[in-house]
Amino acid sequence: MFREMRRKRQMLSEDDCKIILREGTSGVLALSGDDGYPYAVPLSYVYDGEKIFFHCAKSGHKLDAIRRNPKASFCVIGQDKVVPEEYTTYYRSVIAFGTVRILEDDREKYDSVREIALKYAPLDTEEQRRAAIEREWSGLCMLEMTIEHLTGKEARELLHL
Repeated sequence: MFREMRRKRQMLSEDDCKIILREGTSGVLALSGDDGYPYAVPLSYVYDGEKIFFHCAKSGHKLDAIRRNPKASFCVIGQDKVVPEEYTTYYRSVIAFGTVRILEDDREKYDSVREIALKYAPLDTEEQRRAAIEREWSGLCMLEMTIEHLTGKEARELLHL
């Protein structure tokens, strides 16, 4: 169903892909948008070792696209060092393919937004996190991406470092 990587020598292991997902701070979610146009949107996220979670508003292009077609890809760039003398970049990146669902259950929604809060504000107290979540709760929507295929690639130059 999913294409094989052409340059297999540059393929990252599943463990390396998961490290990039765990350590990354943002990525680009690609969906099937309006009138057949791709819709790719940068997002912050959290990866729990199995699934990827995003937060968003309760309405908009992203949710309309997911309701029409839940299939998506999510790309995270783990490294991108410009090397001008070689006219290239030394990169590591991951693409997760899967389906996205809108979390309707309040417990799932709370648990996932709490994980995002822990990732982006790890020094906050539990009380501060809870207050921030409660403040935004009424307008908050949470999305969960179930990964069906994960692939990663690195610049061949990084293989020699």
